[in-house]
Amino acid sequence: MALAGALLLSTACMVGPQYKRPPAPTAAAYKEPLPEGWKEAQPNDGAIRGKWWEIYNDARLNALEDQVNISNQNVLAAEAQFREAKDAVRIARAALFPTLTGNASVVNSKTSGTLVNNRVGAFSPGQLTTYNLPLDLSYQPDLWGNIRRTVKQSAETAQATAAQLENVRLTFHAELAQDYFQLRGADNAEDLLERTVKSYEEFLQLTQNRYKSGVASGGDVAQAQTQLETARAQLIDLGVARAQLEHAIAILTGKPPSELSISRALFKTPPPPVPLGVPSLLLERRPDIAAAERNMAAVNEQIGINRAAFFPTLLLTATGGFESSHITEWMTWPSRFWSVGPQLSELLFDAGKRHAQMAQAQDAFDLAVANYRQTVLTGFQQVEDNLAALRILAQEAQAEDAAVKAAEESAKISTYQYKAGTVSYLQVITTQAIALQDETAAVNILTRRLVASVGLIEALGGGWDASAMPTVTDIVHGK
Repeated sequence: MALAGALLLSTACMVGPQYKRPPAPTAAAYKEPLPEGWKEAQPNDGAIRGKWWEIYNDARLNALEDQVNISNQNVLAAEAQFREAKDAVRIARAALFPTLTGNASVVNSKTSGTLVNNRVGAFSPGQLTTYNLPLDLSYQPDLWGNIRRTVKQSAETAQATAAQLENVRLTFHAELAQDYFQLRGADNAEDLLERTVKSYEEFLQLTQNRYKSGVASGGDVAQAQTQLETARAQLIDLGVARAQLEHAIAILTGKPPSELSISRALFKTPPPPVPLGVPSLLLERRPDIAAAERNMAAVNEQIGINRAAFFPTLLLTATGGFESSHITEWMTWPSRFWSVGPQLSELLFDAGKRHAQMAQAQDAFDLAVANYRQTVLTGFQQVEDNLAALRILAQEAQAEDAAVKAAEESAKISTYQYKAGTVSYLQVITTQAIALQDETAAVNILTRRLVASVGLIEALGGGWDASAMPTVTDIVHGK
């Protein structure tokens, strides 16, 4: 173990470029101002910690989120990929050590009688049994660092896989939370429409009574009936979206849809503030950025591996054992044999293959750099998008609340006027339709705010930090 660590850390004989993280585009501050009521996070508070979904104070959501890491099949698949990547490190690391092969054999043979040269006596016809026990030892010294680079490349790939695992966890935790809040939005919409249907039923009864009294026309009754049935249809239609969201949540928690039912509950609380921190911290807090950076480092190792192919390789071999034609003499000292010697080889002509492989590795590194920088830019875009959504939706919520109050007051006034006979029923259904439209918009805005809040947490990395990623040394030594 110590020998492997010393070989891995030694770079005196390693050819090829040493990795340095390329710069990525960052900003001193986010473009979007904070939503009203938020404040800048202090340096020590600029991260989301622990189970981030607990900031919403919803016990049902917390219970569902706890099932993601345990039962979600995509998460379990990502965990298996990480273990597979660590196994690949062990495979690559084995090349740092000699290999020893043993092979015991007992061979019966008979020489051809027609090959006998009686005059010279070069061959002796007959049957022969040979007892053989050789041990073959071979070792390829890592003169140019290609083996060490291969080990490090595998370890850096495992680091990237570890970061990808965290990104998968974050993605599905966020998806579950967003589905959950959309489901609660459907619950709020159902509650609104149920209250609306009840109100429209009362108005239908009112118009029918007025029609029987000769005060209202049959057209008023028909309009009231149409408005009621339209609201009922909208209420029924909400069941489709809610059922699908419930099914999606079941799958995210690793259950078939038939095993999960979520009772209806209303959610009126706006999203809580989310600590941001400075933009430069995003490079360390998003697992997808960390994975892209580690992939870039792994590709850099391939350049060194391809560079080492231009130098000769040294192979040390030794063979020894026992060989005899009599079993009683097989393991005796006189039956021993051995051979030992180095072998130096160099590829003299390959029609430009190695140069092409070097160019290919450099192109792959350039591609990895571009992918890394694009991942960083995408991360900043997602943060800015959700900040903008939260800020604008908060302002829209205030305006919509005022619109709801005004619409409710207008509906009350038109109702009184209709009962007094000063306005037609068309005025009543118009104000009622506006009131329903505004209340529905308010429900949708709250749902969008909660979904954007989860999106912001996901864009900020969900409380993960690159320091939680296993180091190359830990992975190489199986920690």
